[in-house]
Amino acid sequence: MRRSWLAAALCIVIGAGAAACSSTAAGAPRPAQSALTIGGGQIDVVIQPGHLDLSRAELMQWITAAATGVTAYFGRFPVEHYRIVIEPVAGRSGVLTGTTWATGGARTRMRVGEHATAEQLQYDWVMTHEMVHTAFPDQEDTHHWIEEGMATYVEPLARLWAGNYSESRVWGDLIDGLPKGLPQSGDRGLDHTHTWGRTYWGGALFCLLADIEIRERTGGKRGLVDAFRGILAAGGSDQVDWPIDRAFAEGDKAIGVPVLMELYRKMKDAPVSPDLDALWHGLGVIVRNGTLELDDKAPRAAIRRAITASPGAPSGAPPGPAARSGSRAP
Repeated sequence: MRRSWLAAALCIVIGAGAAACSSTAAGAPRPAQSALTIGGGQIDVVIQPGHLDLSRAELMQWITAAATGVTAYFGRFPVEHYRIVIEPVAGRSGVLTGTTWATGGARTRMRVGEHATAEQLQYDWVMTHEMVHTAFPDQEDTHHWIEEGMATYVEPLARLWAGNYSESRVWGDLIDGLPKGLPQSGDRGLDHTHTWGRTYWGGALFCLLADIEIRERTGGKRGLVDAFRGILAAGGSDQVDWPIDRAFAEGDKAIGVPVLMELYRKMKDAPVSPDLDALWHGLGVIVRNGTLELDDKAPRAAIRRAITASPGAPSGAPPGPAARSGSRAP
């Protein structure tokens, strides 16, 4: 989840001040700090005082896996400096929430239950989701759907390309989630309908439709990943405030076709409800008796395979290892 600039400013003034007071109080425990460099980005990790069953090494492995996936998708880590604060939550288990701010530098707070397990970290999606937020220009609330929709769409692909997810699970996520992003009665388009479903899964639907259209119009030479990499290469991380038109124009420039702007004009002020059953049939994504199957003889099977095939690092990408709240579910 992304926080608004006002909420972020209040957090800096109030939250940072409170943290400074608590950390300097006589006898108060101090946060544990570590650093990683992945994909050309420095990631500073702060573990707040509090009990965790997990070791620091397990936490760092979790963060490294997420950063590796994000690097695999974007060709580099999106920002040069990124700060993660791990906040233990007493009496709870699992990864609870994540919140990312652009103001004051790219930074994320992750709330982790004290009884979280290494297995829960292995299957967590929130850390990757939050990191993806750093790879798109900061938007006003009207366009919050592209921030959350992009993170929802990219996260499973990033985990797939890092070797932490399967192709069938990527499509299973979309089959389960995208119906929640379809317009309901009274919908006025993505820019004007700020429900949870339209923000997260409506934004993800925009991304999938754009990905398919880009690949069709470029003869399979480009995909949405190339548009997002182009936006980032032009300086469009979350550390800049760009109008959505500028971000999409940079993406379209990178792919050579105006798909993002055309689709945005179509979906921003009006409900667009594609036939998802027909879309899945064309891509060869089939569910039979509760089991997902991928049909390579379907008309758009090549597009489906291309979407999940890692394109590798772009030319000129900084060297790196191969290796805004996170809440896509209500």
